Amino acid sequence: MQSVLERTGDQVAETARKASRAASAVAEALEDGVGAARRVAKQGGDAAEEFIDDTTKRLQRHPVETVVTTFAVGIALGVLIGWMIKRK
Repeated sequence: MQSVLERTGDQVAETARKASRAASAVAEALEDGVGAARRVAKQGGDAAEEFIDDTTKRLQRHPVETVVTTFAVGIALGVLIGWMIKRK
């Protein structure tokens, strides 16, 4: 009887150690995931900021082309929307 109780106690202790290791692994994986998500978000923000800066500089260097392009895109969208409405 004593031997059965000792083995049961050992099994419970071993199961508790395994559960503890598994919980630690899950916590570490979550921490790594959060760190990766933060890095990706920062890189995305940096890329967006760089894109806006580049666009702003390009617009300042070529203001006439910007106005002409914007006007042409507006006309094209207007024609496309008008055509789609007329089609229905």
